[in-house]
Amino acid sequence: MKAFLLAAGKGTRLSPLTDSIPKCLMPIAGKPLLEIWIDLLEKNGVTEILINTHHLSKEVERFVESLGNPVNIKTVYEKKLLGSGGTVLANRNFVKDEEDFIIAYADTLTNINLLDMVEHHRRIRKKGGILTMGLFHAPAPSACGIAELDSEQKIVAFTEKPKNPSGNLANGGIYVASNEIFSFFPESVPDGSILDFGFHILPKLAGHMYGYEILDYLKDIGTIDTLEAARKEWPLIGNQ
Repeated sequence: MKAFLLAAGKGTRLSPLTDSIPKCLMPIAGKPLLEIWIDLLEKNGVTEILINTHHLSKEVERFVESLGNPVNIKTVYEKKLLGSGGTVLANRNFVKDEEDFIIAYADTLTNINLLDMVEHHRRIRKKGGILTMGLFHAPAPSACGIAELDSEQKIVAFTEKPKNPSGNLANGGIYVASNEIFSFFPESVPDGSILDFGFHILPKLAGHMYGYEILDYLKDIGTIDTLEAARKEWPLIGNQ
């Protein structure tokens, strides 16, 4: 199985730490976040990973080379950030022969059971599901992408950063997708915009995607506060 690991973000909310260290290489309990992700993907049966780079890209590339390729890893440099959807679209040939593949945001720290999520996706694919979205209960729903589910866990509506959230089941930034997803990508986006999953793709997939509640550890390390919390919590979960 293949996976997109989206790691090109500038990490501006983590400044000044990210002035010299890419966000994806922030150390957690002595191990860079990117290495934690690569280990997790390998453990869950992923054999090829595509990692996009931008900010301090050479640092990321050198780090990947230093790992000695535990799995087949390809880095793709973006001179201009393409956005989460733009990266996947620009590299769709990476998964052209895959029935299903994983898309994950590398600024999330998790020990999710991806094998279970993939199996869940393959079951809902029989119901017409094209994408399975990892969900969590957000303490601040208006800052997240919020999904509305029916009784069968089908996502019937999705809104990115709603002013008046309908609930608190939020996008965890981990997806399992089938190749049919590319038919839902828009042909263009507004001038000056980047192709973003939350704003441009996921709302169009409503009715064709299902939720998977993440019961494992999950934390976005995008701010100084959440990074420090993750560094305290991660050593205590005991199953890294």
